Amino acid sequence: MTVFFYDRTFEGLLTAVFDAYSLRTFPERLLKTGETAPLFTDETHAVVTREDRAGRVWTALQQKLPREACNMLMHVWLSEQDGSDELLFRYIRKTFDHPQSVSLNFGDADVLEVKNLARKVSHEALYLKQFLRFQKAADDIFFAPVRPQYNALPLTVAHFADRFADQQWVIYDLRRKYGYYYDLHRPREITFAGNAGHLISGKLDDTLMAADEKLFQDLWRGYFKALTIRERLNPRLQRQHMPVRFWQHLTEKQP
Repeated sequence: MTVFFYDRTFEGLLTAVFDAYSLRTFPERLLKTGETAPLFTDETHAVVTREDRAGRVWTALQQKLPREACNMLMHVWLSEQDGSDELLFRYIRKTFDHPQSVSLNFGDADVLEVKNLARKVSHEALYLKQFLRFQKAADDIFFAPVRPQYNALPLTVAHFADRFADQQWVIYDLRRKYGYYYDLHRPREITFAGNAGHLISGKLDDTLMAADEKLFQDLWRGYFKALTIRERLNPRLQRQHMPVRFWQHLTEKQP
């Protein structure tokens, strides 16, 4: 068995592809640097991430695959699913080893799995756009907590920068401990040190919340209740279109 160790970044994965073709040695396993190699490992290789090599591989993929397929590769990476890096490695190798694009060969198990996993991540990004709720902080910055199943937040940042271009905001992934801050010019990735209460619960406390935020939350809940037709309530359908995992951050779902 051949094992490649890399830093578990997308650039590192692309560099691993470059090294594999350069060495003419293709790994059966991809492991994070520092992990223990499995028994019966015959050969190992430590991948040193290099942006120039990763860039060459990505450019070659863009030439071989349609834009939609390249987007699917990024979606699969953001899924963070076990084995997704090895799935991508196999997909990329098939792309380079076949004279024609494999992107529509859904008879291939790897191609089909890439499509299905990418669709799940895309749906998660759509849920974030639909169910994200901002809270106005005392410093006039709007704060929105999220806890997506997949790491879909990067896929939504451009949407929110366009949709809310006239206000400063922070969207923070409570599960992965990072987010984006928009300063009226561009969004940039941020992380917060410590474990402040709102970084755990997702709710601003009274000392951090703007004076009129509670009023607007009450108005929104009242508006939501006024529109509700109780005779037509369908909890099962509601859960289907509004997954329960988002409810804890929805203003209209709070008491």
